[in-house]
Amino acid sequence: MKPASPYSGLLTDLYELTMAAGYLEAGFEGQATFELFARSLPKRRNFLVAAGLQQCLEYLEHIQFSAEEIGYLRGHRAFAGIGDAFFEYLACFRFSGDVWAVPEGTICFPDEPLLRITAPIIEAQIIETYLLSNISFQTLIASKAARATIAAQGRSVMEFGTRRAHGPESGVLAARAAFIGGCRGTSNVAAGYRFGIPTFGTQAHSWIMAHEDEEDAFRRFLDIFPNDSVLLLDTYEVHAAMEKIIAMRRKPRGVRLDSGDLAGDSQRIRRRLDEVGWNDVQIFASGDLDEDRIESLVAAGAKIDAFGVGSALSTSLDAPALGVIYKLVEVESGGTVRNSAKFSAAKITYPGRKQVFRRLDSRGCFVEDIIALEDERIAGALPLLEPVVRAGARLAPADSLADAQARCMDQVAGLPAELRRLAPAPAYPVQHSDRLEDLLDEVRRRVEKTARA
Repeated sequence: MKPASPYSGLLTDLYELTMAAGYLEAGFEGQATFELFARSLPKRRNFLVAAGLQQCLEYLEHIQFSAEEIGYLRGHRAFAGIGDAFFEYLACFRFSGDVWAVPEGTICFPDEPLLRITAPIIEAQIIETYLLSNISFQTLIASKAARATIAAQGRSVMEFGTRRAHGPESGVLAARAAFIGGCRGTSNVAAGYRFGIPTFGTQAHSWIMAHEDEEDAFRRFLDIFPNDSVLLLDTYEVHAAMEKIIAMRRKPRGVRLDSGDLAGDSQRIRRRLDEVGWNDVQIFASGDLDEDRIESLVAAGAKIDAFGVGSALSTSLDAPALGVIYKLVEVESGGTVRNSAKFSAAKITYPGRKQVFRRLDSRGCFVEDIIALEDERIAGALPLLEPVVRAGARLAPADSLADAQARCMDQVAGLPAELRRLAPAPAYPVQHSDRLEDLLDEVRRRVEKTARA
């Protein structure tokens, strides 16, 4: 059996396909609009950074079902009573809908659509799982990276977490999302190759331990990489290692601390480097770092030029899941448009196709967001959702990751000061327009009337 393509239609939940078969068997040919958004922020998060759109759009461009995959579905017990028409439909399956989205790197908040899909309902249903997976994961990691970058106060942050990620592909996409969120680069070479992200690496303790003598290990590495050596100091004793390097009179590009008293050791190492005139040698720190520890190190006066963040970033360790949902907001069938909403307790969703508008002050700082219907215009506010796919075709090339990162950094700078802190802050004001509130009431009355009938 061939491995599934990265664009396989099987990258979905079974119930998406059973619903698709149900729509086809019932002759339901509605045009549906779904919106993807976060219902709430994870704990200790004050904002989100949208990421993952590019992978979603690539998937929509190429999604298909192979003959082998369709054969597998034919033999699945869930489809035992389904006729040939459904499998013939899958053989010709392509995405033909429209997509609106906020650009990657955009700061966003709960209830604000990050993505809006309008397509034949079967198409819109089948793609749900893939969209949720990519947007939720990369948005979560980009948001975590933005917090680490804020904590570093201008010092570089590198993503070093592939070995702790939930699988190799997660590591690659975590590196991508972390770059959008402000990281300078990654240790992941595949991410560098695929996305053009700068890659960084030093040496492991095993390089030092493999040599009989620590000084010999340093010398050989400098011989091989004379212009790009970052030497690891804490395999045995930090300050003795530093003295060995100085005694060799071989200036490295940098030194790395991976354990111990990072603040105190970095101060002493910086002082010693400066004493011998090696002012341009950088001090790099790693080892179970996250935004809180980075903030503490900076506050303690650590002389660290760059931080490598691994497990905490690639897994968003303190908040490893994001409650992103994909909800039907409108169905058009037989020329009639029916707006849809959910009214279950604590899970209300608003009907209708929406746009998000953002008010900024004269300095470009955030004031408030308004979620409105797509045809509304809010004076003095900027719309965030942009058309990116029409009738299944991309409208423009994707933004570069550098553009997405610049957008993120610019918008983070425009956030109210309390939202840029690591501690939880009062919620940023997100309002619903009067027309949207009226539509919600109208749909509620219709649903209640139908329930009583």
